[in-house]
Amino acid sequence: MIRLVVRTLITLAGNAIGLIVAAIVLDDVSIDVLSFVVAVVIFTGVLAITQPFLAAQLRRRGPSALGGVSLIATFFALVITDVLSDGFDISGILTWIEATVIVWAGALLAVFVLPYLGLKKYLGERRSDEG
Repeated sequence: MIRLVVRTLITLAGNAIGLIVAAIVLDDVSIDVLSFVVAVVIFTGVLAITQPFLAAQLRRRGPSALGGVSLIATFFALVITDVLSDGFDISGILTWIEATVIVWAGALLAVFVLPYLGLKKYLGERRSDEG
């Protein structure tokens, strides 16, 4: 149970970092401070639903088709977040592509880096305390 909570928090943090980086780097991406949490939750929820669905659909076409699942799911999640969130906006075709890659890369990097910033140590201590 704790692992699920920690994994969810890392995913939320990673997605938040990816969205923040995109908003900082790209002029045509804006996130309203008041709506930021809502945008992150919408984005993460849509991504969590879309990614397994796309993987299942593309798996039928062979392993080479699975390579772009995360990028496609990220793009789709950005579109839905843009539509549903008043405080999140992306404009321009090139910006959509750049934002997709930046959010995907930022979230991916954060998911690998955040556990090494103390969470692995914390989880290791908890595991040794329980054992």
